[in-house]
Amino acid sequence: MSKPQDNAAEGVANITIAGEGHDFPVMQGTVGPSVVDISKLYGQTGYFTYDPGFTSTASCQSKITYIDGDQGVLLYRGYPIDQLAEQSNFLEVAYLLLSGELPGRAEYDEFEHAITHHTMVHEQLHDFFSGFRRDAHPMAVMCGVVGALSAFYHDSTDINDPYQRLVASRRLIAKMPTIAAMAYKYSVGQPFVYPENELDYTSNFLKMCFAVPAAPYKVNPILSRAMDRIFILHADHEQNASTSTVRLASSSGANPFACIAAGIACLWGPAHGGANEAALNMLAEIGTADRIPEYVRKAKDKNDPFRLMGFGHRVYKNYDPRAKVMQQTCHEVLGELGIKDDPLLEVAMELEKIALSDEYFIEKKLYPNIDFYSGITLKAMGFPTTMFTALFALARTVGWVAQWNEMIEDPSQRIGRPRQLYTGHTHRDYVPLVKR
Repeated sequence: MSKPQDNAAEGVANITIAGEGHDFPVMQGTVGPSVVDISKLYGQTGYFTYDPGFTSTASCQSKITYIDGDQGVLLYRGYPIDQLAEQSNFLEVAYLLLSGELPGRAEYDEFEHAITHHTMVHEQLHDFFSGFRRDAHPMAVMCGVVGALSAFYHDSTDINDPYQRLVASRRLIAKMPTIAAMAYKYSVGQPFVYPENELDYTSNFLKMCFAVPAAPYKVNPILSRAMDRIFILHADHEQNASTSTVRLASSSGANPFACIAAGIACLWGPAHGGANEAALNMLAEIGTADRIPEYVRKAKDKNDPFRLMGFGHRVYKNYDPRAKVMQQTCHEVLGELGIKDDPLLEVAMELEKIALSDEYFIEKKLYPNIDFYSGITLKAMGFPTTMFTALFALARTVGWVAQWNEMIEDPSQRIGRPRQLYTGHTHRDYVPLVKR
């Protein structure tokens, strides 16, 4: 097994500009494409590179997550995502992402205890929710409340203090389920449910979401396990838009709560964390199974603006390795709940069959992705579509925190400052208003 390494130069790349050659070091990680270190390009040549979306640019070195989209590979600290989702649990994966290694029994017990006993939020934080309209999107609430945590926990905002970073990391991971559950309860007009230390991380979250004071609530272990897998599958995904946002915000020295709030705001976009919500909205648009052929024809028509949401993936050109686990989990949940008369789920299952057998979908590698299956699963469990991205944020907080810590500890990192290709006016002299 290959081991992590730092800054391993393996050669030189020569770039010729205006007839003059310039050498730049080529760096190789433990796996994946090599990179050309162009950090001194502007200093040597006076030129920038142009890379919209940074799709060909490595913004950092990282030892946390590796993706090979062509081969359908996703590794957390070297461990395949399917092994972790099927054999581990979310808190163990969280420890792995944060520390780099799987915990021993004593380490796990200490970590689990610390997270469990940080799940309550300051009582005055409850007052924040009354400032939102009842129909506010849960992600709007999450952005505001998480950002406000820095106003309550002053003793864990010094990013230069390793102990304060540790406390902030654990607070964020512990309190995010409580905040997400409160956002849900507020949206449906029900009282908040306090966390219960005797329950595991995921069961605790489900109880905070679905328990009511008027009746006893017992967590279904199959649903709890399904939710735990969803959290694991969404815990990190390399340098995606929201993770890059967290890193960029933290590069300025912002406190951890502000950085995670920035990540939540970015995740809200329909092209990112909102994809599973968009997939469910698409199924609702189709409406009934008999209309599927019509929409499949629309999807195949290049001139039709309709696109099937939840199929294919920008990164995974073969098959999303998370989707296989999510597919199994989805069918386990549907089987446990015995849902047979939901027209939207009927559309989803029929569309899945077509996508896995239709030559067009197979040729274009438009397989159902994790967003397709997670959306169906969460709906079956009783979550409204507006909560889907909030659940994504809950899980991704672990990855954001791990990436945040890694960046702060990296001596080569400095404040983010992307450059631009300016295409506006050149120098113009000001003309007074009376002369214009």
